[in-house]
Amino acid sequence: MELDLGAIRAFLAVADDRHFGAAADRLGLTQQATSKRIAKLEASLGTTLFHRSPTGTDLTDDGAAFLADARALIALADQAVRSVRRPDRPLRVDVLGTRLSPTELIRAFHEAHPGVEIDIVTSRGLRTGQPALLSGSVDVAFARVAGPLDPAIAHQPAYLEPHHMLAGRRHPLAGRRRVRMAELAEWVAWMPGNEPGSEWADYYADLRREFGLTIHTAGPHFGLDHLLDELAASRDRFTFGGERMRVPWHAGIVQVPIVDPTPLYPWSMLWHRRNRHPALPLLAEHITAGLHRFDPASQWLPPAEPVR
Repeated sequence: MELDLGAIRAFLAVADDRHFGAAADRLGLTQQATSKRIAKLEASLGTTLFHRSPTGTDLTDDGAAFLADARALIALADQAVRSVRRPDRPLRVDVLGTRLSPTELIRAFHEAHPGVEIDIVTSRGLRTGQPALLSGSVDVAFARVAGPLDPAIAHQPAYLEPHHMLAGRRHPLAGRRRVRMAELAEWVAWMPGNEPGSEWADYYADLRREFGLTIHTAGPHFGLDHLLDELAASRDRFTFGGERMRVPWHAGIVQVPIVDPTPLYPWSMLWHRRNRHPALPLLAEHITAGLHRFDPASQWLPPAEPVR
């Protein structure tokens, strides 16, 4: 029996995203083509890999049993490809989102080292970034390290990002030069992009518990522009944004630093320990040189954060 690597990649995408449509978007395929690949794989294996429902997709027992071997098979195939790839290929960097601060870190690195070619890609955080590092489809990923990693993945602190409050101009705190953390407990933080189980959702859950915040995550996330429009029309809602996050200009929005203490979002740089791309040491050195240390007297991190 010969297994189709394209079908296995489709299986892994659906297993990670738990949704055929989302997996198809990530693979650059139609949902129908993705379903056909999964059906072909299931026919080859003689079993059903997924339970399908209108709200999503879950692995069957056979699918869960096949998952680790499928990852290993794709990792081996990608390693074989890497062994013959040219050494001067671009450095592929997963920045999670192009408006987020890791993009600014890489932009600054590119300005300091203009001869390094860089390809920017985005993902859904650790749940897709770690498999991408293991497979070799990316060289570097930026994410919060919120738990144990595969032993093959190395990481180092990259940026402790101070938080700001983003709110409409009619919000009672909008006219402040700074906002104290305790004051935010009176208002509602609206964060529809906090995907359950993600490392950033876990961070804001810790923040909520520590400071008695009210954080609402309900409602579809239609993107940052729509979120800002909604906040501009609200008198009592705000959201959190990073200091170096690229927030599009909006006439109805203000951005106010948070103090006493300032919450920090801990970005880390991750890479595969066996990755020998020549730009990796340069990037690691650049990131280390710009890192500011944690000040517990004026800043906050979750109690168990490894960069404390």
